[in-house]
Amino acid sequence: MAVQTVKYWLTEHPNIVNFRWSPTQSYASTWFFLFAAVSSYIIATVSLHILLAVTRRRRGLSLGPIPALHSLAMALISAVIFVGILLSAAAEIRDTRWLWRRTRTTALQWFLCFPVGTRASGRVFFWSYAFYLSRFLHLFRTFFAVIRRRKLSFFQLINQSSLLCISFLWLEYSQSFQVVAILLTTVSYAVVYGYRFWTAIGLRGACFPLVVNCQAVLLGCLTVCHVGVLCIHLVKRGGCNGIGAWLFNSVLNAVISLLYLKFYVKTRSSSPRKQ
Repeated sequence: MAVQTVKYWLTEHPNIVNFRWSPTQSYASTWFFLFAAVSSYIIATVSLHILLAVTRRRRGLSLGPIPALHSLAMALISAVIFVGILLSAAAEIRDTRWLWRRTRTTALQWFLCFPVGTRASGRVFFWSYAFYLSRFLHLFRTFFAVIRRRKLSFFQLINQSSLLCISFLWLEYSQSFQVVAILLTTVSYAVVYGYRFWTAIGLRGACFPLVVNCQAVLLGCLTVCHVGVLCIHLVKRGGCNGIGAWLFNSVLNAVISLLYLKFYVKTRSSSPRKQ
């Protein structure tokens, strides 16, 4: 009974089944809003960094339990999105498998490559929309870093801004690859933010840099999936939906991977236990 209740609220609720990505029906779904949000985020973080630098405070400010509560909230949100899109993907496969026989599409191909003509509506795109909205909550970590450590990372600015744009493109162009990307990203975030909450409340951390390694594994898995999308697009009749947006996504992912590789090497060389 409990399992059926969970499935209903995560896959069969009318708001989920009848979801449609539209500027008139979905909040924060316009290009103007996206550009305004990214610009405001960059301006606000840079201004805060300059303001704190002008005050010449040598020590960062304490935020009390706010970062820990934020980590707990993000871990729970990521876990819900993971379960929601996993169950929704299973429901979509169940309901449309009969159609795939005509195009000889397998479940694995659907996960990586949406058929041409796919529209941003239904269960899977509802959870993609939820993931997109959750990206705005991730932005607070940059402000936490600036306030607590008086440190503004160029990589963090580019990474957060790029991921926000990528999640918008997934919906705007019904882009292939997003189901696997959201599954991998949310399970990684659930672990990372859960670990951050664990250590923030004073419990013992891991004997290795868990956060850094999780993020490195995530980027590696996403890179492999990008290669899989390209291979399927080249051999599948008609190709994959939203391939232009996927190409832009791939470029951003490559830039983020290179920046993160530099950050990863620097972190491991300076402090093997640094998170």
